[in-house]
Amino acid sequence: MSNPQQLRYSKEHEWLSAAEDGVSTVGITEHAANALGDVVFVQLPEVGDTVGAGETCGELESTKSVSDLYSPVSGEVTEVNEDVVNDPALVNSAPFEGGWLFKVRVTDEPADLLSAAEYDAFIAG
Repeated sequence: MSNPQQLRYSKEHEWLSAAEDGVSTVGITEHAANALGDVVFVQLPEVGDTVGAGETCGELESTKSVSDLYSPVSGEVTEVNEDVVNDPALVNSAPFEGGWLFKVRVTDEPADLLSAAEYDAFIAG
């Protein structure tokens, strides 16, 4: 499993892209997708919602369990991935590409986001 070097990661297993015009993309990592199993339902925040770093902003339901989705940053949701809502399996098949979850206009970014190498060490235990 290879975590893209250009992304940053939370200890709750979300990834964050670098901001483009102040907007970053959020998804869950391949590690989290594999741990969840087959994702069958995704509940995402609404466009216009304000999310807080480290706070619950949605849910991912799999054949194994229901897991909370956390925002890695604070900001306003600008877009949600309707493709994932309609086909939750994208979270498993393409967690870093088509399986992204939402975009957020970042107002505050915590200092504890991890690099790919730091995240790899974190999940290795």
